[in-house]
Amino acid sequence: MSEPFTSGFVAIAGRPNVGKSTFLNHVLDTKLSITTSKPQTTRDRIPGIWNSEDAQIVFLDTPGLHDSGKALNRYMVEKALATMSDADIVMIMAEPHETAASLSELRDYLDKSVNDKVLVLNKTDIMPAGRVDAKVRELSEVYPFQYACGISSLTGEGIEPLMDVLRRLLPQGPRYFPEDMITDMPVRFLTKEIVREKVFTLTHREIPYAVAVEIEEFREGKPVYIRAVIHVERSSQKGIVIGSGGAMLKEIGKLSRLDIEDLVGEKVFLELFVKVTKDWSKKPNMLRELGYK
Repeated sequence: MSEPFTSGFVAIAGRPNVGKSTFLNHVLDTKLSITTSKPQTTRDRIPGIWNSEDAQIVFLDTPGLHDSGKALNRYMVEKALATMSDADIVMIMAEPHETAASLSELRDYLDKSVNDKVLVLNKTDIMPAGRVDAKVRELSEVYPFQYACGISSLTGEGIEPLMDVLRRLLPQGPRYFPEDMITDMPVRFLTKEIVREKVFTLTHREIPYAVAVEIEEFREGKPVYIRAVIHVERSSQKGIVIGSGGAMLKEIGKLSRLDIEDLVGEKVFLELFVKVTKDWSKKPNMLRELGYK
């Protein structure tokens, strides 16, 4: 008799920069969510679809849980909370510097959802081997998690047993998406995220957080033509993103184009423009116009 087929949705939640996107990319063996060393890189819910013969898990990468009064940050936290409420399992991800006291601050978020909760201590590759189990025990006492473990999204250590547990916790159900599908996000969205990742990677201080990317035109062909606008909040930021003689914008464009070509499987002609949209991150109407809905 064959094993029952299980399927469902797993929200990957936690504070900014704990490695949620790196985990998703490792599990899918592809770069789906953008990753940088800076916190609050992820701004939207990013679905990633994992398939096996007896299961389909739809992981939902979420923005980091944090406190802020800015409209963009409120949007990010609301998106994370809504995703946690809709999922079958909430996978709370922590990192080695987390303490029981700091993790307990997330209890209110956890109490708002009635689904199963799993605790995952990420980045164990940077911990002394003898400390991992003790740290997992310390953090798991904060909340009645169904399961707790340590993993490394960088090396893959501990991920296979975690996947087995998630399969067991999920209900029996159908395969929601075709086996060859890894996300239901449109290519335009993924393209926008690639450009934003390059800005995050190449710029510093407040610049990454003052940037939004808008795809004004996406035309299929040989090559694919893409026109994108990088929105910043002040004129001084525009000068930094463009760089001396346009050098920074050219580098952002070059690195973005290479990744987009990998994504679409075609040559790409990418035009980038920089526009000052004053205080866009503080205005709910501008957030909606720039795709944060």
